[in-house]
Formats: sequence, C-alpha cells, structure tokens
Amino acid sequence: MNKQTPFSVCGESLSAPMHICGFFDSREQQYEVIIPYILEGLEANDKVINILEGSRHGEHCRCLADNGISITEKLSSGQLEVLASENTYIKDGEFAAEKMYKMLEQTLLSASRAGYESVRACGDMVWALKNLPGTDELLEYEARLNLLTPQHSVSLICMYDISSFSQNTLTDILLTHPYVIKDGKISKNPHYVEPLELISSLSHSRSSTLKA
Repeated sequence: MNKQTPFSVCGESLSAPMHICGFFDSREQQYEVIIPYILEGLEANDKVINILEGSRHGEHCRCLADNGISITEKLSSGQLEVLASENTYIKDGEFAAEKMYKMLEQTLLSASRAGYESVRACGDMVWALKNLPGTDELLEYEARLNLLTPQHSVSLICMYDISSFSQNTLTDILLTHPYVIKDGKISKNPHYVEPLELISSLSHSRSSTLKA
C-alpha cells in the first residue's frame, strides 16, 4: 500500500487511499461537498481529476472559477483535468470496464511520475443511465477499484444522483464502496463487501444465468 495522505471531505479529516460513493439529491448539494474537496487538493498540490458529461464542462468550470480557482492556470499546468464521460467511461459509445480500469491505473501512475503525492478524482456516474453496451459491468468495475486504490495515494468519489438511479441500483452500488456520503455527511459504509468476495459472487450469478 502507498503511504496514507490526509484529505478532508464533508468537514471530516480522512486518509487516502479511499473509494467513496457520494449520493446527492441536487447539483447544489453535490457542489457543496466537492468544491471544498477540490480546492483543498489544488492548494495541497494534489492532482485533481473531474469527470462529467461534456455538456456540463462550461458550467462546472464557471463554478470552480466562482470559488476562486484559477481555471486556466490549473488546466494549463495539468494539475487539474476536467474530462468528459464520453471520452472516458463511455468512449466509442460503450462502457468497456477493463479499458476504463487500465486508463485510471495509467493516470495514477502518470500522476506519481509527475511528482504528485496524491490524486483526487470525482466522477459523475449519470452516464450509466444511458444503458449503453457494457453498463452491466458497472458493479464489477466499482468492486475492482477497491483492488486498485490501495496501491496508490488516491481518493475517488463516484457521484450518484439519487433522484435518477433506481433504489435497487443504489443498493448494489453501496456494496462496492467502503465509505458513503449521504445528506452531506461521510461515514463508513456497513453494507460494503470485500472486492474479491463480491466479484466471485457476481461471476457465479452470471454463470447461473447463462446456464438457465
């Protein structure tokens, strides 16, 4: 495991590596949590990555700028990256879990080589509602991230809009995150299942379905 590095979210002092699911019921609530998290990361010279739909980039960058972030400078230096879901999670119109996992792994390795002690990443998961090919691999992908994060100094927040995702999906997502943000507070998630156990269970379930 990489050395633990401090960060704070929702007013709580925590340590990376950490994989968090953020459940939000509005854009405002989402920004109340992630703006201080991003600001702190930039001030601490962490690498900061935001992934959201391309159509939201203008609004997102304006929001960051309104909170005192020098967008042009941070983007030019490479310390801040604002990426599109269409070029990451669902590149070429499908969710390729393995490709996304490897891309994230390479990003973390590159950040370390560039001298960043830690990485903070926020990903808006609304793309999963598009039902594109491969979306059924989301749960396994989220579980596998728990094998990747301990190898790096990284905190990942996967952001879910609770008014858009079904209760069943949100219940499944809870299985894959050791920590959860809900109602603007972060806590250890009692529903979390260790990744190898969950991946094995998903694989068994898939095999049973194919046989049926």
